[in-house]
Amino acid sequence: MDVKEFEVNKTLPYDPSLLAVNISLRQIEEIAMTVSQRSHVSGVNEIAWALRALMLTDLTTLAGDDTAANVRRLCLRACYPFEPQFFDKFFERALHSEIHTAAVCVYPARVKDAYQALQQFDKLDKVAIAAVATGFPTGQYGLQTRLQEISHAILAGATEIDIVINRQLALVGDWEALYNEVVLMRSACGQRAHLKTILAIGELGTMENVYKAAMVCMLAGADFIKTSTGKEAVNATLPVGLVMIFAIQEFKRRTCQIVGLKPAGGVRTVRDAIAWMTLVNETLGMRWLRPERFRFGASGLLDDIERVVREGVAKLEAEEADKSKQAGPGVEQNAVENLCKDLRKIKEEK
Repeated sequence: MDVKEFEVNKTLPYDPSLLAVNISLRQIEEIAMTVSQRSHVSGVNEIAWALRALMLTDLTTLAGDDTAANVRRLCLRACYPFEPQFFDKFFERALHSEIHTAAVCVYPARVKDAYQALQQFDKLDKVAIAAVATGFPTGQYGLQTRLQEISHAILAGATEIDIVINRQLALVGDWEALYNEVVLMRSACGQRAHLKTILAIGELGTMENVYKAAMVCMLAGADFIKTSTGKEAVNATLPVGLVMIFAIQEFKRRTCQIVGLKPAGGVRTVRDAIAWMTLVNETLGMRWLRPERFRFGASGLLDDIERVVREGVAKLEAEEADKSKQAGPGVEQNAVENLCKDLRKIKEEK
């Protein structure tokens, strides 16, 4: 197995001044609602945004009955979500190889299965392997056990580690202790894996705690901050996402360090995904809608993406004469052209 090293975020000294925050929940909810109302697209634009969502997805299976066969099917679908000839009318054939999910996400015990499947499909350099770790989903394990789980996943082939934070420390306000734990997890990953920190926002109690937990994880060297495990009663919501985005913006302003965002749990439809991408576009900018900076953690989203794309393409083929009239205003107007440019750029970089 080849050992790769990645460019990862640095651990910065603990600075409690970054944790100072006062959040108006009502204002946050109003902004999120307004963004959601602006996120409706149709026709060719919906197809383009659905495909963009696909390429930002960590396709996930985290079930107790996961087997090698399940993981292999997951990897096959992640690598080849559509048959090669499906997009011939829209993209040149050379770009088809770039239409795949950003990663697959599995338990540490299933990382080896994912590695072998992606190796067989010759996609190890295109589809990342993410592993949940540190006692997912509760985090209620000894620290050394949690750190060993990270090492085990990396040795098996994981290139991204999604850790769960110690919510007990957050709830009692012991932010420096939480920082120290995440620093050790960053160290365990080293440059061999990117670190995503799951805040489990549904168990943090307040928006202020969400903001502070995000800041602490970023100071400790997180490459991404992630909303949820998907196992809590409350998972990824736009208001929570907005609070985390505010933390990312302030952290970047104060430290010049860029951290990605990963909503997980509750993003089940293309409409949900477009609302999130609209939020990110209007706050962090279009440059953030790349796998290096934004991901969806989802198991069922790909089902709706496939439905939307297949139905949309069938409709466009039936109404090809009216295709030019279907483009919507603003950023969606050249959605397919922009997507093609992104695909070409990705191919050139690789």
